[in-house]
Amino acid sequence: MAIKSKSCTTRNVTTDGKREMTMDEFKRWLKKFDTDNDSRISRDELREAVRANGGWFSKWKGKRGMKSADINGNGFIDESEIISLLDFAEKVLGVRIVAY
Repeated sequence: MAIKSKSCTTRNVTTDGKREMTMDEFKRWLKKFDTDNDSRISRDELREAVRANGGWFSKWKGKRGMKSADINGNGFIDESEIISLLDFAEKVLGVRIVAY
């Protein structure tokens, strides 16, 4: 994920409790959890994203998110697989991607 490090400002929180973000904001937010700076998200890093969002069962949800988004099966979510992560993010992370 070759993303410039900028602060991530989220849009309004909707009545259903989801935070609205643009795709670029989502990528920047996700980049905060790339602790080893390898431009990929591991299952543990995804688990931390779930945990940081107040999610329960973060280990299980991180594993499910990885399974749903890791298309090539290498154990990481890279730039080309971010789109696959969106469905998981909307269901589990409480994020809604909008086109602003």
